[in-house]
Amino acid sequence: MGALMDIASASNGYVTSMQATDAGIPRRKLREAVSIGDLVQLDRGLYALPDVWEDPLFILQHRFSRGVFSDDTALFLLGMTDRAPFAPTMTFPRSYNASSAREAGVISRTCVDDVLDLGLCNVETEYGNTVRAYDVERTLCDLVRGQGTPDLQIVSPAMKAYVQSRNCDPMKLVSCARALGVEVKIRNYLEVLL
Repeated sequence: MGALMDIASASNGYVTSMQATDAGIPRRKLREAVSIGDLVQLDRGLYALPDVWEDPLFILQHRFSRGVFSDDTALFLLGMTDRAPFAPTMTFPRSYNASSAREAGVISRTCVDDVLDLGLCNVETEYGNTVRAYDVERTLCDLVRGQGTPDLQIVSPAMKAYVQSRNCDPMKLVSCARALGVEVKIRNYLEVLL
C-alpha cells in the first residue's frame, strides 16, 4: 500500500489506475486500499486520499479526457474573470459523442479537428491540479464566436483585462481569430480598446 500512497502524495492526493499499472502495482491493490479506507474511489480509474478536497474540474478532465475546458470555464481557469461558471464548458472533437458529458452537466461544444488543438495549454485548477484548457487568445475568440449573441458581461471585461495585461499579444489574438473565422469581430474589439 505504501507505493500507492506515495503516488497519491506526489500527485496532489490523487492516483489513477494507469499510474498504479505503470508502477507495477496490481489493480486489486487499489480495491484493497478502498476497502480499508486508505483511498476513496471518485470515478472509474480515479482514486484519492480520504482527506483530499474533491476537484470537480480535475475529475471531469479524467472522465472526459478528450475534452478541453473552454469558453467561460477557461476564462475562469486563466484568472481572466472571477465569475465562476454555472456549468463547466468543454470542447470535444466533432466526431466525439458527448452525450455522457452533457448528462454529467457539462456544456459541450464541438470543433473541427483542424483547430481543435489551437491554443491548447495546461492550466492549474484552484485546487492545484493540472487540466487541459485553451489559452486566453483562443478563449476570447471562442467567446466571440459562440452560439447566438456573445455574453457582453463576460466578453467586454475579459477583452479589457487582456488588452491591459502585460501578456497582451494582439498579433497572436488576430492570428487565432483568423483561424477561427472571427477576425472582423476581434479587430472591432481591439480598435475600440487599443
